Amino acid sequence: MKRWLVVAFTIVSMGLLAACNSEETATDGLDEINVTTTTGQVADVVKNIGGDKVKVDSLMGPGVDPHLYQASQGDIKKLDEAEIIFYNGLHLEGKMDTIFEKMSKDKPTVAVGDSVPEEMLLGADDSDAHDPHIWFDIEAWIYVVDAVEQELSKLSPDDKQLFEENAENYKKELEELHLYAQEQIQTIPEESRVLVTAHDAFKYFGHAYGLEVMGLQGLSTDSDYGLKDVQDLVDTLVDRKIKAVFVESSISENSISAVVEGAQKEEHDVVIGGELFSDAMGKEGTEEGAYTGMFKHNVDTIVGSLK
Repeated sequence: MKRWLVVAFTIVSMGLLAACNSEETATDGLDEINVTTTTGQVADVVKNIGGDKVKVDSLMGPGVDPHLYQASQGDIKKLDEAEIIFYNGLHLEGKMDTIFEKMSKDKPTVAVGDSVPEEMLLGADDSDAHDPHIWFDIEAWIYVVDAVEQELSKLSPDDKQLFEENAENYKKELEELHLYAQEQIQTIPEESRVLVTAHDAFKYFGHAYGLEVMGLQGLSTDSDYGLKDVQDLVDTLVDRKIKAVFVESSISENSISAVVEGAQKEEHDVVIGGELFSDAMGKEGTEEGAYTGMFKHNVDTIVGSLK
């Protein structure tokens, strides 16, 4: 009889222990904020501020063009399961606007671009819209850092001090990168400070660091370009003796290759100066997979080809 009592007690104890472990695991899970972001740039800010307190799912990986991106069923599931959503806004993810509007009724859904002061936003050439590529002006991007810190602090007030400290440390890193970019771009001869890319993603970068920027396509890769656009850019390269153009990691090389071939037909040598990261960052785990590494890569690639 005693033996059966011991066995029964052991079974009940094991059951209680399993239940306790399960309950502890669930409680631990609540300490981690589930965040879904669109672009890698936005995800990087959240990771730097949230640290171990956040689990970040980024919908758009390396080589993905946010202008053309359409959410899959898997993406909708990630958005549904998130406790907070961060996206760039300013119509960068234009095909997802309806989804964000719907999600905002159930949870914090934050367009980080709205945190940048109006006077810092650049306009589009052909509409009343703003240029969405705000991450290429570090001084503007720092406002995004502050916005993310504030939203995470609202969601988890107990971690407010940690988020504030992480944000301050990250902003110092960004300020150092800003100074580095300024110093490096100044080493390019003034007449050579012309940045030619596949689409007009670098207007903020040019404005911040004193480069004239030209893109074959407009602000969005959804815009069309034709033979006249190619020829106009070729004429500019020839007339101004521009020696290098750049491809982008998230856009086909075909458009820029057509420009290079057109210049060569007019006996002007133009080289592809390298690959820049524009709308998407590099692979996770690489230097270019982090915002600061991506930005530095772009600066070094541009300077190395135009200097």
